Amino acid sequence: MLEGHHFQNAYITRDIGKALQQFRDRCGRENVASFEVEVDVKTPGGEGKAKNKLAFIWVNNLQYELIEPVSGLVDVYGDELPADDQLKFHHVCMRVDDWEEFRSRVDELGYPVVLEGGSPELKYVYLDARDFLGHYLEYVWMTPQRWQQIGGQ
Repeated sequence: MLEGHHFQNAYITRDIGKALQQFRDRCGRENVASFEVEVDVKTPGGEGKAKNKLAFIWVNNLQYELIEPVSGLVDVYGDELPADDQLKFHHVCMRVDDWEEFRSRVDELGYPVVLEGGSPELKYVYLDARDFLGHYLEYVWMTPQRWQQIGGQ
């Protein structure tokens, strides 16, 4: 199940501040969106809140997402963290045009859903493709306005 527009590579870390400094030092990136957010999510273990520190950095047409899990239903990130505070690759993200059509096929495709959430402007689902690719796949749908807000081209 590789479809949609690949626009993001995501990494997890125990220290998002250190990771952001590395992007500044190594890539010359100063303009980043960074914040802490708590969202409602669904996981195989149930429904609840997930709190993460996030940062988004655009380099040309590729967005780098940095994630530091904080609390709640964050096992999909926390269980994969490295022992130290280095960055670890976690998933790629693809944007799809028709959420209802895409989401109706997810269960038929055989990849377990490990995280799902969203809002009226943005919906996302994580699929466990580690047995195939060695990492997770995230799929998102968002309104054109939301896409522009996050810097998409």
